Amino acid sequence: MAREKIVVIGAGIGGLAAAIRLAAAGMDITLCEAHATPGGKLRALPSAAGPVDAGPTVLTLRGVFDDLFAAAGTTLEQHLALRPLTCLARHWWQDGPQLDLFADPEASADAIGQAFGARASAEFRRFDARMARLYAAFEGPMMLAQQPQLSRATATALRDPALWPLLLPGRSLAGLLRAQFTDPRLRQLFGRYSTYVGGIPARVPAVLGLIWRAEAAGVWTIPGGLHRLAGVLAGVFEGLGGTLRLNTPVQRIEVQSSRVAAVILPGGARIGCAQVVFNGDPGALSAGLLGAPAQAALPASAHAPRSLSARVWTFAARASGPPLQHHNLFFARAEGEEFTPLAQGRSPDQPTIYICADGQGLADPGGLTRFQFILNAPPLRPGAETTSDHEAQSCLTNTFARLDRFGLRLDPQPGVENLTLPGDFAALFPGSGGAIYGRSPHGTMAPFLRPTARTRLPGLYLAGGGAHPGAGLPMAALSGRNAAAAVLEDRISAPRSRPMAMPGGIWTRSAIAGRARSR
Repeated sequence: MAREKIVVIGAGIGGLAAAIRLAAAGMDITLCEAHATPGGKLRALPSAAGPVDAGPTVLTLRGVFDDLFAAAGTTLEQHLALRPLTCLARHWWQDGPQLDLFADPEASADAIGQAFGARASAEFRRFDARMARLYAAFEGPMMLAQQPQLSRATATALRDPALWPLLLPGRSLAGLLRAQFTDPRLRQLFGRYSTYVGGIPARVPAVLGLIWRAEAAGVWTIPGGLHRLAGVLAGVFEGLGGTLRLNTPVQRIEVQSSRVAAVILPGGARIGCAQVVFNGDPGALSAGLLGAPAQAALPASAHAPRSLSARVWTFAARASGPPLQHHNLFFARAEGEEFTPLAQGRSPDQPTIYICADGQGLADPGGLTRFQFILNAPPLRPGAETTSDHEAQSCLTNTFARLDRFGLRLDPQPGVENLTLPGDFAALFPGSGGAIYGRSPHGTMAPFLRPTARTRLPGLYLAGGGAHPGAGLPMAALSGRNAAAAVLEDRISAPRSRPMAMPGGIWTRSAIAGRARSR
């Protein structure tokens, strides 16, 4: 077979994962990235203490990345020293207890018992066991499959009567947690996991409670910041013979005879190719940002309605007050203070404040810690292009006034110049409208409306957090695996049940899924 070029647009985790797998399979891959560094939302910004993660801060579902490195003929440990976190996160309530959750579920149960009593501890044990069974039922047919398989997931879950109520149409995560936990603070804590995919607890399906189990299965950090993973993956890709072109936006996708024929760069340079993997927001295609021929590649339901956005601060400072872990959550007084405004399309004045306090690997004798704050926010309203200076100043004032009530003080206190708002995300990631998790996860059928790897345009494929199986580093990496598999299947024009050529031998799709599950 001739080595026709394949172009990957976007060097986010999904694009890097697809490019690595395709290069490892012997394909001629050019990876075009509009920004100066790879990583997409896995990005860093400068500070007085060095680069600060401005996106994801920990690695979960590590087996997904072990499998990706294995596909490239190497191991994760050869490139990065990962540090497991014993404490998953520290949680704070104003005028309330401090609660740590741990990688050891028994340690979490004991901590909950000390903070909230024996009844709460027993409720957590039941919840944890139930979510573990739910995760096992949905992992293969939903997360690891190239397309979500509702009938298979449902058939597996229905064998366990304890899971039946979670499958009812309209059953929300908030409803599940009301039935599961007596203490509203624990409902608030575990409802928080819906925001990991850009949703509101009262609007996402109850099955998203399984996100807790993904974190409980293990969390790792990378000394120097998680953004280092992107640079390592880019190096692995180039080591396989791939071509990485940074500062290279793609202007449009050229179509001939109703299929992909090339990508056109600014200035008119043309890269001929038979297949393109697009690792950007699916909304960019529908908005015509890659040309009119690609505009009909997806239905509108593939990218709308939008997920939540965020207000993100990155800076270095000295902290005084309550002792911080790597992950910290300072909760709003009640869920309604945060999620009622978000449901109305407004940024809350009193949101829960997530703080990553990353001092790992710093040599600064002054005791500076690298901080990232994340506060949930709505995406931009349709037609809006930016967020206001007033919102930035209001966010600063409200945030640090609230932290002061918890006793947490930072020196120096950052200004609005360190703040990334939804309008900034919209500019960084065209077509997103500022949403950072792709399509909204709200509604029972939301997981089945997210686009899969293949599009309506022959030769055009999707990867990234906007595609199945969804948002988050491991899910984006799995989307890249799905895109690579679809590209290779279509290149050899084989029935989908046929084996496909992958590095390390001939693997069927079921074998790949089994390999991932075994890790």
